[in-house]
Amino acid sequence: MMRKLSRGGVLAAGLAVLPLVAACSGGGGDKGSGKAGEESSPVAAVVAPARVEVIAELTGCEVKIRTEAEELREGVCQTGAGDYLITTFPKDELKEVWLESASMYGGKYLVGPRWAISAKPDVLKKLKAKVGGTVRDLSQPSAS
Repeated sequence: MMRKLSRGGVLAAGLAVLPLVAACSGGGGDKGSGKAGEESSPVAAVVAPARVEVIAELTGCEVKIRTEAEELREGVCQTGAGDYLITTFPKDELKEVWLESASMYGGKYLVGPRWAISAKPDVLKKLKAKVGGTVRDLSQPSAS
């Protein structure tokens, strides 16, 4: 059964989980020039725009969908390499709104066309090799 949430409901749900995600993805890790992950893997072209299940399969995870809404879909992956949250969006604009909301918590996210993955920095590095994308550090002001 598909459940549709209002924009406010999705934002509230997203904000409710952000502290949990930020706790997993904040601090530590590499403190490079902020340009980490600017090149993209050829796999990213295959992934984008993808469904949560497609990204999960590429990363070797059996995903559990936890949010199904017009604005986004989220799935949780728990693997031996680490836990992570895959979020997909029907439009890049919605992804950017979500990332803007997440920026208040900081942390690093692996981001591709209409998708984002939240995890600890060492897990993001491993996932980037599998799905491509760009690592964005939301604890630093955006250069774009």
